[in-house]
Amino acid sequence: MQSQIDIGAFGPEHIDGALALTRAENWPHRREDWMLVQQLSTGVVATDAEGRVTGTTLVTPYGDDCATINMVIVDKSMRGLGVGRKLMEEAFVLAGDRPLRLIATQEGLPLYEKLGFVATGTILQCQGQALSCDTPVGVEKMAAGDLEALKTLDREAYGADRSKMIDALVACGSVAVIRKGSTVEAYAAIRQFGRGDVIGPVIAPDREAARALIAYHASSRPGAFLRIDTGSETGLAPWLAEIGLAHSGGGVAMRRPPKDNAEQARRKVYALANQALG
Repeated sequence: MQSQIDIGAFGPEHIDGALALTRAENWPHRREDWMLVQQLSTGVVATDAEGRVTGTTLVTPYGDDCATINMVIVDKSMRGLGVGRKLMEEAFVLAGDRPLRLIATQEGLPLYEKLGFVATGTILQCQGQALSCDTPVGVEKMAAGDLEALKTLDREAYGADRSKMIDALVACGSVAVIRKGSTVEAYAAIRQFGRGDVIGPVIAPDREAARALIAYHASSRPGAFLRIDTGSETGLAPWLAEIGLAHSGGGVAMRRPPKDNAEQARRKVYALANQALG
């Protein structure tokens, strides 16, 4: 069976086949969501003798600082044949010497551990229909001149240069900021994703600022389906449940090599862009 599987470069022509895989697993991704991550990534695809997409793995590089491994999926009929490991090994080649990050499902966890990834935290997927909430004071829509400040804040908190991702999110979504005088202190993006909208990244100096940013976006969409992927250590989950976004899944944050003991950044990642992009 393995001899019938070809491994090649993932391209736009594979998106429809990849979408079929994620739909079979009840992942929420739309075609547009696949297109965004493919735009920011390189990747590999497994196809069978008829050219059907049977597996994918994408690598999203953030400068030379790190890369995320994402959209790792293998057709149920091909599992147990080593296809997932082969896709991951090819992804390592694409990533080069960059440190790697990913969010693991419980199904993928054993493979990632065998490949040298170490768990560094838990990601909580919080989602639901947003309850009506007040628009917080002190949060406003970003101005055109804020873009470089956003990238600097993000780099400080995430520890890598995600400029291309931020450009893409600004182009397809909306961004709110908190200022201290004329200086941008925090930001949060929102865009269409899956069943509704996803809020993230959320980069802020403290939980109070993160909640204000999230409330700003939620207040503009009462009754809408919203999703936030947040680390368990942020302490946001109980409050998110209060505004209608209940904990409903998630994954294990992993790194290869393990996270170092670098100095704590002044700002923190309170929510991911989503589980694929980190």
